[in-house]
Amino acid sequence: MSDSHLRHYWTAFRTIVTKEVLRFARIWVQTVLPPVITTALYFIIFGGLIGERIGDMEGYRYMDFIVPGLIMLAVITNSYSNVVSSFFGSKFQRHIEELLVSPIPNSVIILGFIFGGVARGLSVGVAVLLVSLFFSPLSIHNPLVMLVIVLMTSVLFALAGLINGVFARTFDDIAIVPTFVLTPLTYLGGVFYSISLLPEFWQGVSMLNPILYMVDAFRYGSLGHSDFPIAMSFAIIAGFIAVFYGVALVLLNRGVGIRS
Repeated sequence: MSDSHLRHYWTAFRTIVTKEVLRFARIWVQTVLPPVITTALYFIIFGGLIGERIGDMEGYRYMDFIVPGLIMLAVITNSYSNVVSSFFGSKFQRHIEELLVSPIPNSVIILGFIFGGVARGLSVGVAVLLVSLFFSPLSIHNPLVMLVIVLMTSVLFALAGLINGVFARTFDDIAIVPTFVLTPLTYLGGVFYSISLLPEFWQGVSMLNPILYMVDAFRYGSLGHSDFPIAMSFAIIAGFIAVFYGVALVLLNRGVGIRS
């Protein structure tokens, strides 16, 4: 691949990412502020009011225990929603075809949307982290694990949002997966509890939930506590990223949901 091609691809990638970032940054009151307010309510209700009655969780104050999970919850939902809404909007407004017929590889298009989703996910995650400081002191056990896990998780759900956007035919379709799949998985992913509290059968069921490993690994990076080996969590997330990226690339190459 020549330097000229690389420059063109970099320009295309940078343009898509810039467009995606400006898209949510211009309306930050609608994209960044609401999840921050919602998470603050979680801190007040679950961490403050209910947490006082629950007591310690795995040797940690309940408020401290749920902070990593709530940060991951914000990253997951916003990485996903940014890409699914943006990609479907491109389809609805009929300008996704301009990207697909341009001399830009579909892989570059996918990466552009992914990094836009990651930018919003991390922005909201950082905002939630700052809000959490009003309720719990900052705890960092392994900053590298925290950073890598949150980046990989954001990439994974940005890819999931793109796949949802490919198949969506109406605006209602982009709400089906978040409502009936994403929300149950996140709330059953160990955000508010330790898996050790569940009966053995439900522990086994919960272990089928990939979000459980993401929250667990991020909690380890923050508090130093984990229910699973960190290497296993990394492997599971990396495996899902590889599969979702392959699926997204095949879908775009075939024009699924785009070509009539």
